[in-house]
Amino acid sequence: MLKMFTTQLSGLFKRLQEQEEFALEDGARLLAQAAAGQGTIYIYGTGEMAAVHLEAVHGAEPLAGAAVFDAEKVTSADRVLMFARYSNDPEALAIAQKLADSFIPFAAASTVVGGDEPGLEALADVHVDLKLTKGMLPDETGGRFALPTSMAALFVYYGFKFIIDEMLAEYEE
Repeated sequence: MLKMFTTQLSGLFKRLQEQEEFALEDGARLLAQAAAGQGTIYIYGTGEMAAVHLEAVHGAEPLAGAAVFDAEKVTSADRVLMFARYSNDPEALAIAQKLADSFIPFAAASTVVGGDEPGLEALADVHVDLKLTKGMLPDETGGRFALPTSMAALFVYYGFKFIIDEMLAEYEE
């Protein structure tokens, strides 16, 4: 089972890298504006996606200029990086709408799901689709399980981080 999960996870990471490459670059450029200037990169994640802000702020190699999201402290000089399992997450959408209404640029990552209302992909300046609509492994009843959303989010976070780090290194030269 673990071998099959590893194969599926590797495939997911490869799809994200190939299909979301431009969004990662655009998002990193947007976020780097705060890190290179007087702003902060605020990281926000709903539910299990809190793993991202924990990694970004408290991990072994924190993201330069990053802080845990605090709606009371965000200014126009700041940027926000938001993570949610699905693009229609009500908590994430409420914050995204406030950011959009305040003209605070932000990037988001979530699995795009259809619906009547616009999701994070419509509100964010840059959106990365996590592409996790169902579990990665089949069960005995024909269903699916193993939905590694926080692993996909951390992969995307590191994509942003690597590009931001490169940009900031070039900026400092």
